[in-house]
Amino acid sequence: MTAEHSLPSSSAHSAQAGPPVLHVCVTCRRGGPAMDCPPGEQLLERLQALLDAEHLAGVAPSATLRPVACLAACDRGCTAAIAMPERWTWLLGHLGPEKAEDILAYARLYAASAKGTVMPSRRPATLADMVLGRVPATLYNEQEEP
Repeated sequence: MTAEHSLPSSSAHSAQAGPPVLHVCVTCRRGGPAMDCPPGEQLLERLQALLDAEHLAGVAPSATLRPVACLAACDRGCTAAIAMPERWTWLLGHLGPEKAEDILAYARLYAASAKGTVMPSRRPATLADMVLGRVPATLYNEQEEP
C-alpha cells in the first residue's frame, strides 16, 4: 500500500470523532446568470453564520463547512454533499440560504445515524426533494484493497 492509499484511512480516523463535513458548491446559481454572490455562496455564508452562532452559544458544531467550486449538478439549484467516515455520502440539491437551518438540523440527524441514512419522514419538510444521489461508505476501502 502506498502512502497515497493510506492517507484516506488516517484522515477518516481523525474525522470520525468530529461533525460531518458539508461540501457546499459556491458556484451554484440555481440555473440563473452569473452574479457577484451566487445563491451557493449565499448558502455557505448563511451556514457559516449559523455555525458561528452555535460556537458562541457553546454548542457542538452541527457540521464542518468546505466550499467547493462545482458538484456538477447545476440544473438542480444549490448543491452540497454531506460526508462522514463509515457513512453514506449524500449529494443534496434544491438548496438555498433559506434552508440553512434545516440543513444543519439534517446534519445533526445524519451524524447521529449509524450508517448516514436519515429517513425522509425524519428530515425537515423543506428538504423533502433534496437527495440527488449517494455514494457507499465502503467505496474508498474497496479501492484500497489489492
